[in-house]
Amino acid sequence: MNKFSIALIVVLFVAVLAAAFFWVNRPRKVIIDAKIPASFPARGFSHDSFEELLKNYVSADGRVDYERWQQSPESVQQLNSYLAAVSQFSPDATPERFSNRSDELAYWMYGYNAYVIKSVLDHWPIKRVTDVKAPIEATTGLGFFYQLRYSFGGEFLSLLGVENNKIRKQYQDPRIHFYLNCASESCPVARPNLPVGEDLDDLLAQATAGFINNPENVAVDHDNQVIYLSTIFKWYEDDFVNHMRLDGKLTGNGLVAYVSEYASDDLADSLAQASEYEIQFRDYDWDLNSANKALRPD
Repeated sequence: MNKFSIALIVVLFVAVLAAAFFWVNRPRKVIIDAKIPASFPARGFSHDSFEELLKNYVSADGRVDYERWQQSPESVQQLNSYLAAVSQFSPDATPERFSNRSDELAYWMYGYNAYVIKSVLDHWPIKRVTDVKAPIEATTGLGFFYQLRYSFGGEFLSLLGVENNKIRKQYQDPRIHFYLNCASESCPVARPNLPVGEDLDDLLAQATAGFINNPENVAVDHDNQVIYLSTIFKWYEDDFVNHMRLDGKLTGNGLVAYVSEYASDDLADSLAQASEYEIQFRDYDWDLNSANKALRPD
């Protein structure tokens, strides 16, 4: 057998493996078997029914009581009814329902978070979202964030696709990384209030400041000359650095510059003293952000 034949066999073998991988990991559509809320407006888009649920099931520290939610058929159905509206309408399918970009962004963010919660409830009980696996889990979270597909205005999208193609690409606001909730301990906390229009900017600013001023996400260790940052800053570094560059505020390390924009006075002073420190990213904790601590691993 000559070298060409061997190379051809290898190429064919790799092609078969790739085809098998994509076949077993093919998208799985999540169908919403519910009607939109009876009170849903004829114009615009209402998040009221989802907000009501969040106020009932999100604790003061931003964790979700999935167990109590899952045990209430009425609440599960109410979530499905809200998602039926998300499934039917969207800024792409029904642009007349969204009067400005803030309302569009609110739709994508709130819809994303609602589908995350639904997926946790659908697979309950789980310890972490990474327990929802694809048949061949080539990377962490493939099953939960990529294989499952959800309807947004009739277009079936993965959570990863919504985040990257609908939110990051179209709105280019890095503050969204501190609001989108992936149901995990290292994610931003869940927030029960769902403003639209001009009030959305205040929500994003509060979420960003809240995340950055949490020592679990940003901390300065002067003894060891290290700045500790959430892994979110590593994953989306380009978003933060590009934002500072476009604002004309890119000085020194782009991540530290961005963090300093929202840091409290004490944290900002500490960061200013740490301009030469090494940056280390904390390990991401995928444990479920459940309000019931007994359901989370030790």
